[in-house]
Amino acid sequence: MLIYVVKPGDTLSQIAGLYRVSVASIVEVNGLPDPNLLLVGQSLIIPTEAAIHTVSYGETLWAISQRYGTTIQNIVQLNQIADPNNIYPGMTLYIPAPRHTIRYGETLWQVAQRYGVSLQTLLKVNNIENPNLIYPGAVVVIPIKPRPPIDVNGYIYLLGEAAIPIVREDGEHLTYLSPFAYLIREDGSLQPIRDDEAIAAAYEERVVPMMSVTNFTATTKGENLAHQVLSNPVLVDNLLENIVRIMKEKRYQGLNIDFENVLPADRELYNQFLQRAVDRLHLEGFFVSTALAPKVSGQQAGLLYEAHDYEAHGRIADFVVLMTYEWGWRKGPPQAISPLNEIRRVLDYAVTVIPRNKIYFGFQIYARDWLLPFVWGQEAETFSNQEAVLRAMKYNATIQYNPIAASPFFRYTDELGRNHEVWFEDARSAQAKFDVVKSYNLGGISYWALGYPYPQNWVLLEDNFTIRKRI
Repeated sequence: MLIYVVKPGDTLSQIAGLYRVSVASIVEVNGLPDPNLLLVGQSLIIPTEAAIHTVSYGETLWAISQRYGTTIQNIVQLNQIADPNNIYPGMTLYIPAPRHTIRYGETLWQVAQRYGVSLQTLLKVNNIENPNLIYPGAVVVIPIKPRPPIDVNGYIYLLGEAAIPIVREDGEHLTYLSPFAYLIREDGSLQPIRDDEAIAAAYEERVVPMMSVTNFTATTKGENLAHQVLSNPVLVDNLLENIVRIMKEKRYQGLNIDFENVLPADRELYNQFLQRAVDRLHLEGFFVSTALAPKVSGQQAGLLYEAHDYEAHGRIADFVVLMTYEWGWRKGPPQAISPLNEIRRVLDYAVTVIPRNKIYFGFQIYARDWLLPFVWGQEAETFSNQEAVLRAMKYNATIQYNPIAASPFFRYTDELGRNHEVWFEDARSAQAKFDVVKSYNLGGISYWALGYPYPQNWVLLEDNFTIRKRI
């Protein structure tokens, strides 16, 4: 996939012609509501396995053709190059994806092996549902980009019947599903949630259901509740017994512990609880993960951070979710919700004390709209990234991009004359995050939270990674 940023005067048909794809395919992968309406600064995914290559000093067409597995002739013809010996630094070339013609008796698995790609990726790129229904003479596109395997978790708090269409829509992109969340009680019991529908839908999509437990709500921090349970061995035993019972009844396969705002003095009690939980659940064949606040050092102060011991969680748990979002808090001033420069600071610390394969990158998939000027106590509106684009179109806003935060934003004035600032995610910001996941060699990605439409994300996720399915 390629990413194109709309310029003044662009039309969808011109963009499609430039990249040799159909208008319909661009509309589909981007979820465009109106193909005749584009915004300056809007990012579009171009659904192609081809590449755009910028010539470097000293490069030759032969070297470029070898790099991409194509021929000089193809590059010359597609780019209408009059003299193959006269290319120059800075020149951009359209590079077609390699293609393979199926021979008699040849299987797609053999083709995948020959070109060093996974069968799963080969099938996805070519939209092949049944690899056995392939015939001699058929031409398949060979993916150029490597797609390393990765685990993907999705939290979901829209439960009951509302969860079913969401899980069915997003399930093919997930390894784990975490219905959020069972709230611990003062006696070690758990407040029930309506998760049966989400779990059933997860199994239909070959997604591993992961139970989530927490100590906080939208109105309470939960620090005293956590202290009461963690400081009492009897209550800890009750809590673990209730967790195991529910996991068996509901067919959960793992546990995610999201205790936040734990008192700094309870740091070791929390570590001890994690060890007891892992010892108990591993005996039952369950895995255990935790959710961690975004820390940049082991000495970071604050109720949200101090009791979250990165080294201990990385050593004890099977994996950890870094909650690398919410800089742009709904009750705080307008800013990027998940600024990549801040996320890098968290990762730079995390990888020094937690094995990289145990770290899951927290990825938020919603947008926020703040009224200007910002007033403390005023709450931003939260909605989907798809809605953010629709809102920009409604008010004919120009989409801007902050390269430091790697995040798009725009401003507009509503019908009442009020000024707004919106921060959201688009194709550029998603790709930037995926590039970071790969550069740090992390084990997974965890989405907060499913139910906010963001079609560009899922297309790019599949373009960058091979999603592991563990059932």
